[in-house]
Amino acid sequence: MFNRLREDIASIRERDPAARNSWEVLTCYPGLHAVILHRWAQACWKADLKWLGRFISQVGRTLTGIEIHPGATIGRRVFIDHGMGVVIGETAIVGDDSTIYQGVTLGGTSLAKGAKRHPTLGRGVIIGAGAKVLGGFTVGDGAKVGSNAVVTKEVPAGATAVGNPARIVERNVVPSGREQAAARLFAAYGVMPNGDDPLSKALHGLINQVATQEQQLEAVLAALQGAGIGCRRLEEAGQFDAAQLNRLVD
Repeated sequence: MFNRLREDIASIRERDPAARNSWEVLTCYPGLHAVILHRWAQACWKADLKWLGRFISQVGRTLTGIEIHPGATIGRRVFIDHGMGVVIGETAIVGDDSTIYQGVTLGGTSLAKGAKRHPTLGRGVIIGAGAKVLGGFTVGDGAKVGSNAVVTKEVPAGATAVGNPARIVERNVVPSGREQAAARLFAAYGVMPNGDDPLSKALHGLINQVATQEQQLEAVLAALQGAGIGCRRLEEAGQFDAAQLNRLVD
C-alpha cells in the first residue's frame, strides 16, 4: 500500500510542475485522495461489501468532487489533475500512467446490467478537461482526447481525437516510455500543436477555392468588357466574401 502511495506521489511530481514537494501532493491533491479512497472502496466491493464500497465512494465524492464507482478499475500512477467533476463509471478501466483532467466523464451508453458499458483507457492516455468518453470501447495506448471532445467510438493507439462528435486529427505510432513522459509534459489537456479539425480544414479549402474562382471570373469579365462585349458585372449579383466565411468557420 505504501509503495503504491509513494509511486503515485512521485508520478504526480513528475507530471505537475506546480507540485513543490511530496507533502504538498499528499495533503493538497484531491486526485490522489480520490484514488486512495477508491482503492478502499474497491476492496470492499470485491469482498462483496457492496454498500460499504458505495458509501466510501460517496465519501470520496463529497470530499474531492471526484466520483469513481467502486467497480471501476484504476491502474498504477493514474493522475487525476484538479479533478472536480470527474465521473468514472462502474465498468470503466483506466490504464497505467494515464492523466485525466477536470470535468471528464467516462460514461456508459447502455442500460444492460453486467455488460461492459464504460470505456477502457490504455496506458499513458490523456483525457482533456471536459471531455466525455461514452461507451464500452477502447482508447488505445498513448492516445489523447482534446478538451470538451465527445468520444463515442474507439480511438486508435497514439491518435488524437477532438471535437463533438470526436474525429481523429492525428495518428501516431505508439510512443516509447520516454516519449510518453515527454508527451505528458507538452500535451496537457490533450491539446496538440497544429491539431486543426479536419472538417474545419476542408471548409477553409472549399472557401478559398471559391474565392480563387471568383477572382478568375472577374478577370474574364474585365477582359470581355475591355473587348467591348457587354455583360453584367459580378458586383451586381453580390460578391463572395471569403474572409467572412473563414471567420465563421473558425
